Order: sequence, then C-alpha cells, then structure tokens
Amino acid sequence: MNSDLQIQLDRTAKLSLSEQIRMSISKAIESGLLAPGTRLPSWQDLAAHLGVARGTVQAAYERLSDAQMIETFGAKGTRVAPRSPTAMAQPEVPEPGAFMKAYEWMNSGPAIFQLGIPAFEGLPEQLFARARSSNLLKTGSFSSLVYPDPRGEIELRREIAGYLSIARNLHCFPEQVFITSGYSSGLGLALRVLGLDGKKVWMEEPGFFLTRKGLELARLNIIPIPVDAEGLNVSYGIEHAADAALAVLTPGQQAPLGSTLSLRRRLQLLEWAVSNDAWIIEDDYLSELQLEGRAAPALASLDESKRVIHIGSFSKTVSPGLRLGFVVAPIELITTFSEVAATLAPAPTPVIQLATAQFMHDGHYIRRVRRLKRLYSAQRDTLCEQLRGRDAEWVTAGLAVLLKLPDSMPDVQIVREAMTFGMAPSPLSAWFATPAENSSGLLLGVATAPEPYMATSCRQLFEIIERYR
Repeated sequence: MNSDLQIQLDRTAKLSLSEQIRMSISKAIESGLLAPGTRLPSWQDLAAHLGVARGTVQAAYERLSDAQMIETFGAKGTRVAPRSPTAMAQPEVPEPGAFMKAYEWMNSGPAIFQLGIPAFEGLPEQLFARARSSNLLKTGSFSSLVYPDPRGEIELRREIAGYLSIARNLHCFPEQVFITSGYSSGLGLALRVLGLDGKKVWMEEPGFFLTRKGLELARLNIIPIPVDAEGLNVSYGIEHAADAALAVLTPGQQAPLGSTLSLRRRLQLLEWAVSNDAWIIEDDYLSELQLEGRAAPALASLDESKRVIHIGSFSKTVSPGLRLGFVVAPIELITTFSEVAATLAPAPTPVIQLATAQFMHDGHYIRRVRRLKRLYSAQRDTLCEQLRGRDAEWVTAGLAVLLKLPDSMPDVQIVREAMTFGMAPSPLSAWFATPAENSSGLLLGVATAPEPYMATSCRQLFEIIERYR
C-alpha cells in the first residue's frame, strides 16, 4: 500500500465506508500527496488492508474514476489520473519566521570567520572509522531487539563523567549524565524538567539568540542581565529580579564576549540560587577550549547545594554534524530527567554514541582538544597581527576577535556583504535582545580562519567596512 495513502475509517459515522474511502483518496490527490501516475493498491488489497468488503472499495474506486481522478489499466493497475496545473497547485507555504531566517543565515557556511564550528577538517578519521566498524554494529545496541536506553549509552556516559572530572573539575556519576542531540536539545530537556512556565529567568545581555528563543518558547519571562569583564553581573540581577526562578549563562567563556565568570560572582550566584530556591543552567560554551592557560572549572564543580544543571556538547570540539551533547543533572533530578528523556527527548542513535565513547576511551578526544587549542592560538595570533596593522579597535573574545564598529555602522549589512566573499563573521548587534550603544561590531571566529587565507580575508573585510564609513 502506498505510504502516502493513509485512510482512517469511522464505523460509527453516518457516512458510508465507501464514501469515507473515496473522500480520503480524493483529498490525498487534491493535496498533492498522491501525484499523477502514482499507482494505487488494487481494490482487493485495499479491502483486505482496511478490513472491509471488496465491493466497498470497488464502489469508491468507481466514483473516483467517474470524477476522472483515477484511471484503470487492467493488469497494469489503477493510477492517479493526470491533472491540470491549476488543479495541482500546491497550497501556499508560509515564509520562515524572523527567528528561522536568522538561524539559517547565521548557520550558513562553512565560511571564514564563522563562529560555532571547529576548524575546516570535518570529523576525525578515527571516529568515522569506529562508526563504520562492523564489530561496533554487531556488538553495540544495534544488535539488540529492544529500544536503546533513552538516557544514552552507558559507555559514553561513563567516558563523559571521567572526562569532566579531569578537564572541568566536575565530579559526577554516569547516572547523572544524559546524552542529547546537542546543546539545544539539552536546554529543551532541562527546561521541560524544571517546568518554570511564567517564571522570571536571568539571561546574559548580550547572549546566544537560540537560548533566548528557547526561553521564550518555554514561556519564561526573560530578564536581560548585563555582562562585563567579570561575566554576568549578579548584583544587577539580584537588584532587578531577585525573585527569578532560573539563571542561564555561559560562565566558562561568555558567549559572545569571552569573559570568564569571576570566582566572586560564581559564589554570589550560587548563594542567590540557594537563598531563592532557584536553578542555574550552565552552558559550558567553549570552556575546554580556553586558549589562555587551563580552562576554568565548571560552575557546577562549586555547587554543593546541587542547584546547577550543566550542559555541554561536542559541536565545537568535534563537529556540529554529530548532533551530540550531554546534560549533567543534580542527583535529586535524576528520576525526572529519566522520565522526560524516556517519553519526550530520548538520546540520539546509539551507533554514534558508541563510536564517540571509543574515541574518548582511546585518548583521541583529549589529544584532539589539545591540538585544536594549539591551532586556534596560532590562528588567533595571526589574525591579531593583521588587525594591528590597521586602523581598528578590537579585543580578543574567547575563540573570536571582536572588531568594534561605530554605532552608526550596520554590522548586519556588512556581514551580508561579506558572505558574498566567503566570509561569515557574526554581527554583535544580533546577540543583544535590545541593541544599544556600543552594540555594533563583528565577531571574527578564530577556528575558521586558516592562516593562508587571513591576509586576503582581512583586506576584503576592511574594504567592505570602508564603504560604510
């Protein structure tokens, strides 16, 4: 039976079964789901599938034939009849909304200076080799006839827990780790577990637009909290919205400005969460790719009261194409996280989880992170050297360099023009909920700026900027 032909019969309805079948097929043809020339099941096969008398289906087919919607070719079967272009016109599909346009635009590429993706080299060969391995497919969860664990494969959860204890000073049990399809999936899982509809939430200003949209969709009342050299201004948050139920932030390397949340503010934030029975979601954005010295410990490592939900991913260290991330839940929330994961947000395919677990177990992952840090440091230094020779104001910002622009300059328009030259810096103004003074600038991603192309790319970018002075 054609997979596009879905017929539901209501035997309690006044409408005859034959007419219900005719209407279902007619709607499928008119909507374009059944294209001209599509072969329909024989009336005997369809009758058996629906559990009705053959004559019932035959009568429906005869009415459709009389209406010139289907044609019968004897042994060659019954097919959807040709239709005029007017009759085949598809319903008007709405244009993508403003958020999806921005999402597609900011995630186009790969391109030079693009944020959020690793160096232009694709997935590591060792990881792909494991994913293709027949032994992995035979011994992994794909060999089982039961559903995989919705919390994620225990092998990967163990590896992540071990890695976090070393790299982020975050000591947790594998049972606290939940595998997700990247950061956005982890955020959705955490928000569903917390169920804070209508409550206030602190969010960094500027901050990640995807996080902002996620909080809006979760029906939270967003309170923008300014960011400075010490990270999120916790005092400002307490002064303006002490009754918030949640804070979402990037304490390791603030997105997009790159500052690390100071120890003083970390302790102040945790004290606020405990005093107000609030939660903290830690987006561990780029933290293990700290280019200056050792990465700061995870905020959750200081959380003795267990108010922090830690979210990480492999998008920046391996590839966003993996769609692989994780959540570390406080022990008291393990049961709820398990229930939500099982019913609404199960972990992604086991085969890529098991390949990643083996990749980590063999030491490839930690070596890759170290190699990327050396590469990115060299590329950042080369980019800074290029900028020093130009009349420009700039500062380093994590894995980016922030090129500041006069407030009158349209950074979004400059980026659109730069994309025609294969460059995709991020406009600083797009990271603000409400763009204000000093919000115009270009974030030049370091990871996607190969040294051989640096001089040419910088020259082209500044030629574009000059046209807007």
